Formats: sequence, C-alpha cells, structure tokens
Amino acid sequence: QVPLVESGGGLVQAGGSLRLSCAASGRTFRSYARGWFRQAPGSEREFVALISWSVGFTSYADSVKGRFTISRDNARDTVYLQMNSLKPEDTAVYYCAASPIRIPTKGDEYTYWGQGTQVTVSS
Repeated sequence: QVPLVESGGGLVQAGGSLRLSCAASGRTFRSYARGWFRQAPGSEREFVALISWSVGFTSYADSVKGRFTISRDNARDTVYLQMNSLKPEDTAVYYCAASPIRIPTKGDEYTYWGQGTQVTVSS
C-alpha cells in the first residue's frame, strides 16, 4: 500500500494555477515533516518545498519562491502545494514525501514517498 497519495496534477497553460494534495494512506504522518519534490524528463529529482510538523516552518527552492505555497491540515493528515504563475519549466512529475527529521531538505532524508502526479504547463 502506497503510504502517501498525490492528486491534483494536470495540464494547465502558462500563468495558470494548480493545487496538489498529498493524503496519508494506511498510517498517520501528523508528526512528520512533509515535502514536495519534482522530476522532469531527463533530469534529477529536485526539492520544491517542505513544511515542518510543528510551528509550520516552511522552505522553498529558489525557482518556486513567491509562486508556490506549501501548507498542511493535520486534522486531515494532508499537505497541499498551491502553485501559481506556472511556467513551462515547472513541468514534471511531482512527488510528496514524509520525513521524521525536523527540517529535511534532501531526498534521502525522507522515508515515505507517494507515486507522483504529473503536472504539465503549456506555453
């Protein structure tokens, strides 16, 4: 069973918006930091954003700062990624992940991963 389930991806024109969701499945991640990563074809997976499990500390990659917002609803054990002013270079498969580390910025610091959701931004 996949522990994290992403949804909300799709095709959007440049300048548009999408909101990704990542829900826990089969177990709880309320005390875990949560992050979003993305991987474009032919590229390595890259960090997008993270949110700590307490006090709501957030961190973003420079490429999305000011355009993307990560948030969490612990009651629903769900994390969101609001993506505004989308650009063609944001096209990628987006993955959510969970980590027991307080502020994990590297992929190998995350223990649980979802299967990903495709985001395609047309020019």
